[in-house]
Amino acid sequence: MTQSSTPIPAPDATASSVSVQDVMLYIPNLIGYFRVFTAIMSFWCMKNHPYYTLVLYGISGFLDAFDGYAARKYNQGTRYGAVLDMVTDRCATSSLICYLCVIYPQYCFIWQLLVSLDLASHYMHMYAMMSSGSASHKNVDSKQSKILALYYTNRTVLFFVCLANELFYVALYLHSFGFFWLGTIMVWLSAPIWLFKQFANVIQLKGAALILATLDAQEKSKTA
Repeated sequence: MTQSSTPIPAPDATASSVSVQDVMLYIPNLIGYFRVFTAIMSFWCMKNHPYYTLVLYGISGFLDAFDGYAARKYNQGTRYGAVLDMVTDRCATSSLICYLCVIYPQYCFIWQLLVSLDLASHYMHMYAMMSSGSASHKNVDSKQSKILALYYTNRTVLFFVCLANELFYVALYLHSFGFFWLGTIMVWLSAPIWLFKQFANVIQLKGAALILATLDAQEKSKTA
């Protein structure tokens, strides 16, 4: 994320007993590091070992539900953890789509559009939410978008939409290794929710653009 022009205050040892190292080692962040590790290992196995890839990539994605739970349970929610979580999700999905470009090169343009939409919508959304003073990119009001509010505030909806989105790409990956029936069934079952996820990304991108433009207009009006 682009660094803000607002200077970051130096840590004050007398203000709090929580150190930077403490935050880095919070339980949800440790889960996040393990997610990064298993995701990278899945990339390493992706070319020749579909079983290992499925297990490692699945672990990385499945643990996404537990870092948020740990953050709430132990009151260890942080900006760092939120960004780590989102960046891990985006990098894992983008890397899997990159490999789909290798095994399905005839659809390369579509994969490029999907990666671009995914990265742009999430980056702009997080930047817009933080620029508007929100502590988390998941604090979406229904007035902003009912679809995004449902997606981000209902943990069950968020979990199953993200799961179906990943299953769609994983199914296409498995299909190329001869898992014909499993891949085909997973593709057709996950496709409707995958389409919803892409629609939500478009809504998210549009909403973030409007928030940023509104903030810019307000600032320009004060100086006019």
